[in-house]
Amino acid sequence: MTALELTIPAPCDWLNANERLHWAEKARRTRIWRHAAHGAVLSQHKGARFDVPVQITVTVHKTRAGRYDVANYGVTAKAIVDGLVDSGLLEDDDNTRVIGPDMRAGEKRPEPCVVVRVEAIP
Repeated sequence: MTALELTIPAPCDWLNANERLHWAEKARRTRIWRHAAHGAVLSQHKGARFDVPVQITVTVHKTRAGRYDVANYGVTAKAIVDGLVDSGLLEDDDNTRVIGPDMRAGEKRPEPCVVVRVEAIP
């Protein structure tokens, strides 16, 4: 496999580096995003696996077209990447196996979601 793309509908509020959440709420959201990524792999690409290093690009699609700092959603992306590992898509997410996630701002959509592209590095 050389590449795959996952669409993950937002299962709860975003994790944002600028928010000062109570630790329990942050843990709850992290768990939900991680589980959503795991489920997306199983439902969209069951059995897929990368045994080579990959580059991950995460595109955030919100319900508004205003400006925002997409890098702040790196906390959400980290939970998603952990879910990719949980699903078996990736063996681990250490720096020898993963470049990224590179964050991108997407276009306005009716429902918030994240599009994750995982691409093998030859």
